[in-house]
Amino acid sequence: MTGAARRNHGVQEPFLRVVWTDPDSGTNGYVVIHRLVGGIATGGTRMRAGCTLEEVEDLARGMSYKTGALNIPVGGAKGGIDYAPFDPEAREILARFVKAVRPLLDQYWVTAEDLGVPQPLLDDVFAEAGLDMSLHAALVRSEDSGRTLRRVQDAFATDVEGVAMPDVIGGFGVAEAAGAAIEHLGWEFAETRAFVQGFGSMGGSSARYLHRLGVRVVGVADGGGVIANPSGLDVERLLRARNDYGEIDRSALGPGDEELPLEEWLSVDAEVLVPAAVSYAITPENCDRVTAKVIVEAANVPITEEAEQRLLERNIAVIPDFIANAGAVGWAWWTLFGDVSAEPQDSFDKLSAEMRSVVGELMESWKSGEGSPRRIAKEMAERNLDEFARQYGEAASSRNIL
Repeated sequence: MTGAARRNHGVQEPFLRVVWTDPDSGTNGYVVIHRLVGGIATGGTRMRAGCTLEEVEDLARGMSYKTGALNIPVGGAKGGIDYAPFDPEAREILARFVKAVRPLLDQYWVTAEDLGVPQPLLDDVFAEAGLDMSLHAALVRSEDSGRTLRRVQDAFATDVEGVAMPDVIGGFGVAEAAGAAIEHLGWEFAETRAFVQGFGSMGGSSARYLHRLGVRVVGVADGGGVIANPSGLDVERLLRARNDYGEIDRSALGPGDEELPLEEWLSVDAEVLVPAAVSYAITPENCDRVTAKVIVEAANVPITEEAEQRLLERNIAVIPDFIANAGAVGWAWWTLFGDVSAEPQDSFDKLSAEMRSVVGELMESWKSGEGSPRRIAKEMAERNLDEFARQYGEAASSRNIL
């Protein structure tokens, strides 16, 4: 049965589910390939205590929506390990996981950094396993794998104002998604306020590029609480005062900046809300406190399904995570395909054009009463992937997409 036929029966079953048990520690790890296009799928590897097969499966499905929405002819997948990433044994467990699932990494699954697993660590573990880097399954399909590898390495090493490109591009995409929604609603950037929950690589770069669009960032939240200023925060000053964990040194606060308890993060008035921290941050218990008119999901699944429905009933648009935070995935594959160069502006221009187009279409359909942005985006992604599957095949181990 084809992917389209399975959806007509109500369920898109994953192509593959794998449960691995580490023989040394008893730790469980999971791989889910939601679907293949041209015999390949993409999605990061995460590590956190409490990670489950169900979580990994949901995220793999979301990866399919990401690639489909950005017209990338690749299916979705995800890996996860149920272990605390800062434990002294975490690295060795990750290494054993990679070796155990190597057949998938050789043929089907292109992975990358995710929660608890930074890219340099992942590439070190791949090198120890005799693989070039975590994008191995794509590189071996290239007509000139050495040239493609050099292109990817150059891109990943690109510095953007002191920050590596992989840590910048995702937040840039979030800001462009917000910018598209703002323009579609007819708002002026200078008169639009934004609040960003989370100030790590995603939240910090989202705030930076929102500010550069001319949006007034009136509040951010980190692990220590909320920093707010109705006149607008000095985002660059706060970024310079941020540590590796996204926490801001409060001695860097400027005139008019106010500190609030962390639980007050929804109390700051803003037209645009960017949840960029943890999953399920907005729930039925707190969603009535949301004052924003647009929510741009930078984190994975930051809003529960029930809460999102209640927000939509209040005419609050939610730009789904698999659209808003798809920038890093899109950039990585455009780099693999050679669609962008190592010059950052080349990637920024392409991502801006893609995000403005997709989000503009979602907003237009939503305003026309055709359904929620999430439903419209899913339908768009599925149509695109079905077309790619017809063109390249689904589970075929072909090399023809690179």
